[in-house]
Amino acid sequence: MKKLFIAVIFLLAASSDYACSICGCGGGNLYMGLFPSFKKSFIGSRWNYAEYHTSLLNDPTQYSDNFYNTFEIWGGFNIGKRWQVLAFLPYHHNIQNDDDGRMTKSGLGDITLLANYKLFDTRFQKNASTKSSQQVWIGGGIKMPTGAFSVNANDSTTTMADINAQIGTGSVDLFLNARHSIQFNRFGISSSVSYKIGLPNSQGYKYGNKLIINSIAFYRIIRETITLSPNAGLTIENIESNRLNGHKIYLSDGLNSGSYTTGGQVLSALAGVELTFKQVTIGANIQAPFAQEIAANQTRLNIKGMMHVAFAF
Repeated sequence: MKKLFIAVIFLLAASSDYACSICGCGGGNLYMGLFPSFKKSFIGSRWNYAEYHTSLLNDPTQYSDNFYNTFEIWGGFNIGKRWQVLAFLPYHHNIQNDDDGRMTKSGLGDITLLANYKLFDTRFQKNASTKSSQQVWIGGGIKMPTGAFSVNANDSTTTMADINAQIGTGSVDLFLNARHSIQFNRFGISSSVSYKIGLPNSQGYKYGNKLIINSIAFYRIIRETITLSPNAGLTIENIESNRLNGHKIYLSDGLNSGSYTTGGQVLSALAGVELTFKQVTIGANIQAPFAQEIAANQTRLNIKGMMHVAFAF
């Protein structure tokens, strides 16, 4: 794809701190986003946003509204014809309004490094107006504990709100992913599967593993040196329960008792647009859930969004 290569991967890491006070989503999500077109390398900046509302079933007076902002520098470069390396440097600004008041926390998050290998790349062109292409990438990566995890998870007074307010996870996490993209003329579809393996940190706290499956369709509108690419798709997220010293985290004032475990599932619709002019790509999207069950429906994802700019070299 000359003007725009679109591939969407959702991986879990602290690089995009989408959390909520009791659902166990803390530790964040690494959103790969819409790839800029680049032959050798690129660098860009992004703003990711997520908004949650939580209310306890057994006590509705205990509630929270959480707003998560991540300002991120990300980049990548190709090594030969088969390898691709990506890096993510996030800065978080999180806001929580709840029955106890207002809390904000900001700081450098966990840095993530990924490497992908291109299994195959096929291209066919019958004539100037009929052409197709297809790619498959597989890979993985590591998230490093560079963000602050400044709470005692083994203290009986520590709550999920305290855990998910952290800028980092304090742990090294691993990733596996695969993506497939196919394009016929100006229409294309990009699909991906990713899995995050959360490892325990030094305090024995483990953020839940996460599986994400998504598929996005796009269409390129080309006018001389400008390419406009509207896109839309679906995303399925399955979040496992967080654990402390090997035991599941429950929803209560403490971490090891209660009726409902953390984690859940979310099905979201996504719509966005990308604008490419020469070596510069500007884009944005919005993600809205239409089916979800997080922590027995005590937590609700309201909306997610992303804006970015990237420069290819």
